[in-house]
Amino acid sequence: MIEASRIASKPIGRQSRGRRMLRNWELYLFLVPAIAYFLVFYYWPMYGIQIAFKNYVPSKGFLGSPWVGFEHFERFFHSYYFWDLLWNTLSISFYALAVGFPLPIILALAFNEVRNGAFKKTVQTVTYAPHFISMVVMCGMIMTFLSPSSGMIVRIIELLGMEPAAFLTDPHWFKTVYVLSEVWQSTGWGAIIYLAALSGVDPQLHEAAIVDGAGRFKRMWHINLPAIVPTIVILLILNMGNILGVGYEKILLLQNPLNMESSDVISTFVYRSALVNGQYSFSTAVGLFNSVINAFMLVVVNLIAKRTSNNSLW
Repeated sequence: MIEASRIASKPIGRQSRGRRMLRNWELYLFLVPAIAYFLVFYYWPMYGIQIAFKNYVPSKGFLGSPWVGFEHFERFFHSYYFWDLLWNTLSISFYALAVGFPLPIILALAFNEVRNGAFKKTVQTVTYAPHFISMVVMCGMIMTFLSPSSGMIVRIIELLGMEPAAFLTDPHWFKTVYVLSEVWQSTGWGAIIYLAALSGVDPQLHEAAIVDGAGRFKRMWHINLPAIVPTIVILLILNMGNILGVGYEKILLLQNPLNMESSDVISTFVYRSALVNGQYSFSTAVGLFNSVINAFMLVVVNLIAKRTSNNSLW
């Protein structure tokens, strides 16, 4: 009897679900553009991944080009520049993560403690503004500020009686220039997410802590910070999942033959191989390797976060 009722209830559940979808078809209609966007621009291009395992010839097309298996991957792994590219990519990514990840958290906690509305809005606007500067303009500003002949920062260093470094041409300074400019551009914008999480903190917790004699720093440490830990974990997982995905636009704009030693990363190498040298299969193989490592890191870090903090993407 029980088994029969279960079997009979399944079609009813499916019918009711179908009726709900028909009744709210306007809401589901809003999903169509988003689904179409991902299908056209993210899933359909995956068809081209097959050329990573072929010797792709444009005149022969995807199907006519001969298969070569893992030849392009082996060529990349055994090349003399493999470890240099991997080191540059990882060092820039971890440098940016170590410096840039905590700063939005600190800034959001600081904003949350400011009670002067006008001052708070002014500082927020100043810190958010760099995010809206285009990448080309941002790199132009960086080169102008650090120009050895007329750069403002160079002139300030000289006025302080110090010898300015060759920021734009010295390989040892490239990563610092890249990371600090990235922090300047993204810290204020990144703090918005944490401010949104802090807005959900129950004021009664602070009131109770004040009654118990807790100061502002203790309330920040024991109430505000734990409240945004789930957000911190999720964003850390997403950042670790993009550890090899250093964007090529900014690096390409700041790159020159003198700093190539430390500025050449996997993404810029893929750009040169594909669009400059026309090595489509080889560049696709390198890009696929990059994506697989990023996906692997995302899964691993998500698993670690789930076991240690019970916060994860899935």
